[in-house]
Amino acid sequence: MSFPSFNLLAQSILSGIFIGGLYGLIGLGLGLTWGLLRQINLSHFGLVFLAAYLSYHMATAWQVDPLLGLLILPPLFFLIGVGMQWVLARFQISPFNSLLVTFGITVVIESGIQALWTADYRRLETPYNDMKFTVGSLYIPVPELVTLVLSVSIALLIWAGMRYTDLGKALRAMAEDGQIAAAFGINQKGMSLMLAGLCAALAAVAGICLALTFTLTPSQIFAWIGVIFAAVMLGGLGSAIGPLVAGIIIGVSEAVTMAVASPSWAPIVSFSLLILMLLLRPGKI
Repeated sequence: MSFPSFNLLAQSILSGIFIGGLYGLIGLGLGLTWGLLRQINLSHFGLVFLAAYLSYHMATAWQVDPLLGLLILPPLFFLIGVGMQWVLARFQISPFNSLLVTFGITVVIESGIQALWTADYRRLETPYNDMKFTVGSLYIPVPELVTLVLSVSIALLIWAGMRYTDLGKALRAMAEDGQIAAAFGINQKGMSLMLAGLCAALAAVAGICLALTFTLTPSQIFAWIGVIFAAVMLGGLGSAIGPLVAGIIIGVSEAVTMAVASPSWAPIVSFSLLILMLLLRPGKI
């Protein structure tokens, strides 16, 4: 093990912040459904990659700018999320069964992606790939910066909405005690459909950001589950800011570990942080 130069360490920390922003963006929708709807929605990962591949296809086949896809895909995925939630509510799927059902949906999505785009690696080539600027000796790629800005902006908007609007207060009341909330006139079914649609729309935004910054292959769906789960649980279920902060902490820890030790040690970081949190503050998770 050799200690890296200051420039390499600083660049690694910056890269960790960028990847942490993506962790937080993906984890935001998962954490909201888990904390407010009491559903462990593994299909969220499938929707993220489906949006990534759709963004790739729109850019390569139809010449649609990926950032323009931010206006096209989220409304479509909102409707998909509403439909999925309607089915889950219609059959009264329990929280544990939702884990099994949504895992099955993820497998179906992965199979569909492989059927349409094969299992080959896909890379979204856009003018943004070569855009970067420097701050001192640090390089800041534009796609990663866009992802971080979107992550922070969306997290702050949702936090403000949950805290200061009547709709946000109704959602928190529904999560706390659905029967009491219904007794006070809160439309629990409508709220659940809206929240599920919002989380699916967030998956679409995260998928577009994923396509901008990473090479895609269907099998990667399951590789992201562990680290995103760690970010969500460390950040707090139902929290808007928590997954982003936890994601950045995990991202920076992984990046520094890769710079100081070896890339093979990086996956251990997120689970080590999660285990440490469980040992020190078990009541917070």
